[in-house]
Amino acid sequence: MTKLSVNINKIATIRNARGGVSPSVLEAAINCQKFGADGITIHPRPDERHITKKDVYAIKPIITTEYNIEGYPSVDFIKMVIAVKPEQVTLVPDGPYVITSCAGWDTIKFQDYLKEIIIEFKENGIRTSIFVDPKLAMIEGAKLCGTDRIELYTEDYATNYTEDKEKAIAPYVLCAKKANELGLGINAGHDLSLENLAYFAKNIPNLAEVSIGHALISDAIYLGLENTIQMYKRLL
Repeated sequence: MTKLSVNINKIATIRNARGGVSPSVLEAAINCQKFGADGITIHPRPDERHITKKDVYAIKPIITTEYNIEGYPSVDFIKMVIAVKPEQVTLVPDGPYVITSCAGWDTIKFQDYLKEIIIEFKENGIRTSIFVDPKLAMIEGAKLCGTDRIELYTEDYATNYTEDKEKAIAPYVLCAKKANELGLGINAGHDLSLENLAYFAKNIPNLAEVSIGHALISDAIYLGLENTIQMYKRLL
């Protein structure tokens, strides 16, 4: 079954709005796992507008499932990830002022750059994933970078799902088949929701993991965190 990793950035966003300690990201991580999540994802950014560096270290000891740290591979980020040693690191090409991830890596242009970084993470026993657009050339480039997995950037799918779901998912299916041929694991994330998740998971062969934050936390406001996680799990 495809694993569900819950991104808890939004919990930290709410906490930081008041400058206190509530809601607790640690409690959120504990409860997400207790309620059925298969992993916890965070995406710390340099300005610490949600997840802070302190959070990154504090969350590690309470992980009973899998810890996935996303981020741009700056020198500081690389050092932090190697020190924390999560089960997985997901590399994204976001600049420091990007509100949310909005594109995948050009795995051809940045192949040498990514290859060096991936080697360093793998030498430290950390599984690597690269955030990519659903383009065959980018999948082939990811393989040459030496990554263990790709994470398909699913915004285009989510945006076009209601208009024509078969057309929306078509490039993702082709890329997933190519990834399978190349021996790459497949993750996916960005704007996946209760509305569009089941169709995506059903049609992507060997989908290992989805990382969902904004939609899931938003749903939890109305439906409750435990109930929401179980609803997402059932769709997988």
